[in-house]
Amino acid sequence: MKRFFARIGTRTRIWIGVGLVFVVVAVLILGARGRSAQTSTFQTSPLARGELTATVGATGTVRAVQSAILSWQTNGTVEQVNARVGDTVRKDEVLAGLAMDSVPQTVIQAQANLVTAQRALEDAMSMTASAQATIALKDAQDAYKKAYDYRLSLNGKQWIEEVRIRYVGGQQVPEIRWYRGYVDQQTIQEADNSLALRKAELDDAQRRHDRLKDGPNPDDVAAAQANVDAAQATLNTAWIISPIDGIVTQAIPLVGDDATAGNLAFRVDDLSRLLVDVEVSEIDINSVEAGQPVLLTLDAIPSITYHGTVEQVAQAGDTASGAVIFTVTVRMADADRSVKPGMTAAVNMVVNQIADQLLVPNRAVRLVDGERVVYVLKDGRPEPVKITLGASSDTMSVLSDGELQEGDLIILNPPSLGLGGGPFGGGPG
Repeated sequence: MKRFFARIGTRTRIWIGVGLVFVVVAVLILGARGRSAQTSTFQTSPLARGELTATVGATGTVRAVQSAILSWQTNGTVEQVNARVGDTVRKDEVLAGLAMDSVPQTVIQAQANLVTAQRALEDAMSMTASAQATIALKDAQDAYKKAYDYRLSLNGKQWIEEVRIRYVGGQQVPEIRWYRGYVDQQTIQEADNSLALRKAELDDAQRRHDRLKDGPNPDDVAAAQANVDAAQATLNTAWIISPIDGIVTQAIPLVGDDATAGNLAFRVDDLSRLLVDVEVSEIDINSVEAGQPVLLTLDAIPSITYHGTVEQVAQAGDTASGAVIFTVTVRMADADRSVKPGMTAAVNMVVNQIADQLLVPNRAVRLVDGERVVYVLKDGRPEPVKITLGASSDTMSVLSDGELQEGDLIILNPPSLGLGGGPFGGGPG
């Protein structure tokens, strides 16, 4: 009987021992699997050096550096059309015109006025007028001196000529006799009037001579030019004239159309430079400066990234929907024929670039008890590390301080609950 129980006891101890070993192995396996499963749920990225590019983004519309919307300025019938869409035109080139027999009377009369005004301008600019003024001044001076001397001769007693007629042999023979006497008042008054007239004529001649002695008078030339310009401006209402060099981007009229004042005729754009105006918030505007590089993508051409520079930054803001915004003008540097005015562009202005810095992914940063923290995966477990950040972009920030080493595995998705009975002491920031 003792042997039996002894044998049973031995077997029991053996099985109990085997069971304990199995339980321990199972616990170790399950624990390892748990840690492995937990580790596999973490997304990590090794801490590495790189270049930080901080940008300010905005959206705007492409426009030409200069545009001209050209409308008819009078009524009439279109007689000529000299340009179509895509044509290159020069400043002052006539793009279209109206038949002169169909325009208002004021435009027709402007043709005659222009001829008269041009002749007057030629006269005003001629040196002949200066020579004539010199001659006229000399004549006026001589006439005045003669009148003055005559009037002076009438002062006091004068020799007076008396003519008598006597008959000799039946013939009339004049007999002249001189004597001293006084000139009557009427003769003196007539001499005074003549002298005053000659003085006025001399003053006029002197003023004209002074005005023209150095050549054409600027005031006369300016007045004549103004008359020419006024007549030409009226005549120009019968034509569409390009005010700039550029490309015709819209062309409406056809020969025979009835034109009405105010109706659109052409649009001309200077496509030598393309600009994008974007609105930047007051929070970001002090980071933006003229000359900064820009990356642009267009909704119509999503496969190409274009480049440019900040050309102008507004120094005064506008209020829109309760927010203060500033207009920033960007110039495209490598626009091709695919880029057209009116297209929507996404603009990223590079406001800061820092090279060879340890960069922390922004998505990995958490705010714990008011301090920034990242979690590093060590031995399969997340460990918090306090950090201080410098300049930031949309995705990365410069590591200014913290016990991190290049190559440390930064956890990009630390669990929201875990160590310390809470979200790592404070939860995600």
